[in-house]
Amino acid sequence: MGRVEGKVAFITGAARGQGRSHAVRLAEEGADIIAVDICADFDSITYPMATPEDLEETARLVEKHGRRIVTAKADVRKVDELRAALERGVAELGHLDIVVAQAGVAGMRGEPDIAAWSDTVDTNLVGTINAIQAALPYLGKGASIIATGSTASMIDTSKVDVPGKDLGGVAYVFSKRALSHYVHELATHLAPRGIRANVVHPTNCNTDMLHNESMYKSFRPDLENPGREDAVLSFPVQQAMQIPWVEPEDISETVLFLASEQARYVTGMQMRVDGGGYLKSYDYHI
Repeated sequence: MGRVEGKVAFITGAARGQGRSHAVRLAEEGADIIAVDICADFDSITYPMATPEDLEETARLVEKHGRRIVTAKADVRKVDELRAALERGVAELGHLDIVVAQAGVAGMRGEPDIAAWSDTVDTNLVGTINAIQAALPYLGKGASIIATGSTASMIDTSKVDVPGKDLGGVAYVFSKRALSHYVHELATHLAPRGIRANVVHPTNCNTDMLHNESMYKSFRPDLENPGREDAVLSFPVQQAMQIPWVEPEDISETVLFLASEQARYVTGMQMRVDGGGYLKSYDYHI
């Protein structure tokens, strides 16, 4: 028996990166999957989003493990699209036990910057809330909600050199911080119903969100046109451990734990998979 045998997981941002990794790992351990992704680019985000072909590949990888999957192109900013995907998925798969609100974008250096702010907040924060609240009517005792935060949300940004210089980048930090607060409050009030809610906070993760020109410039502002090899030299500054990034599979192991009965009494947690990134920003406190 797998650790999530017979369960059904709803995953946003499932076409590639962390979302795909979570879908495949949960399928390996016995879960059926409802997978959604926008599969379309944002004008304000400087790197390409996943494609319909990426979502098809996620489906193929899940089915390779003998599990069922229902896919849908859906924009997390539009709750009606999520409700429609869930209605179809639950009708086909029978129930819902796990929510992984993974969809997110990084609007660093996006243009126009107001649009980058809005698209980042609407996807990361509003989209997370939409996904969870669309799923809530289907969830019962024993269900697990998992949202993707970021170690960036825990970095002290109280001293900003140039306020408003990079609205999309600020929106990323704000949105991850705000969704963490939302899940904390949600966990408090769902606990009496036996429903758990937690946030996983990755550091740099080896996905397309990290490997793009805008992110390279954020890590190497000293260079006019930094490439991957230049940014790799600076990526370890984010972690106390001397690593440039973690892999999507590292995050998936924590998602699997939180989705499983092994974590049946774990709720309201802000769980870091960050190579010690938090340690570089905060002194010890309980």
